[in-house]
Amino acid sequence: MSTPQLVVHRDKELMAQAAAARLITRIVDAQAARGSASVVLTGGRNGNGLLAALAAAPARDAVDWARLDLWWGDERFLPEGDPERNVTQAREALLDSVPLDPARVHAMPASDGPYGSDVEAAAAAYATELAAAARPGDHGRVPTFDVLMLGVGPDTHVASLFPELPAVRETERTVVAVHGAPKPPPVRISLTLPAIRAAHEVWLLAAGEDKAKAAEIALSGAGEIQAPAAGAYGRGRTLWLLDAAAASALPRALYPPASA
Repeated sequence: MSTPQLVVHRDKELMAQAAAARLITRIVDAQAARGSASVVLTGGRNGNGLLAALAAAPARDAVDWARLDLWWGDERFLPEGDPERNVTQAREALLDSVPLDPARVHAMPASDGPYGSDVEAAAAAYATELAAAARPGDHGRVPTFDVLMLGVGPDTHVASLFPELPAVRETERTVVAVHGAPKPPPVRISLTLPAIRAAHEVWLLAAGEDKAKAAEIALSGAGEIQAPAAGAYGRGRTLWLLDAAAASALPRALYPPASA
C-alpha cells in the first residue's frame, strides 16, 4: 500500500492540463523502459476533461499510440455507441484522433454485445481478457497497469464501487457486475479493489466543490466499505489530483503550499 500524495491545482482546467502532461510523461517513460504501456481510463467530467486536454497537448505526439494498451475501470452497461458509455465519450474526447491499435483498446462489453443483457457473463468475459493480458511477473490476474485513473464521486465512489454495496466488498474477483447503482444507469461493470490495487500507480481525480467532502472523508482514515476511494491505492504510488475547490475541506498540512 502506497501513502497518498496530493497535488492541488488552482482550477479544474489547469488540473486537467497538468494531469495530461503527467500522463504523457508516464506513458513515454514506460514505453522507453519496456516497449509498451498500459493505462486504465476513467469516465466522468474529470476523466473526460483530462482526455480532452491530452488531445490538445502538442506533446501527445511523443506517445507511440500503437504501443499503448487501454482498459477501463468501469462501464455503464448500455448499447454500443450509447453517449453515456465511457468508451463512447473517450473516443470523442481523444481516442478517435490518435493512431491507436484497435486490438489494444479493451472496451468493456456493451448490453447489445455478444453477451446480450447478461451483465454477469459480460463482467466475467472482461476478467478473462484481463487475465490473458497478465504476464508472469504481474501481480495476480490482471496486468500491472502503469497508470490506473479513477474519478472520485461526491459519495466517495470510484469506478462503479459504491459505498456499502456488494461490489466494494469483493475480495476475489477482478471484475464484477453491479446492480442497483445509486446513480443511473443502475447496471454497470466494474473493476474491483483487488484489480485496482494491482496497478503500479493509481491516480484519483477530483475537481469542484461537490467533491470536497468526499476527498476529506477518503483522506481522513475512513474505511473502504463506507468510502471506496479510501481503498483505491497503487502498488508503487497513489496520487490524488485535485483542484482548489475539491481540496477546500482538507487540512492544509496534507499538501505543500507550492502545489496549489
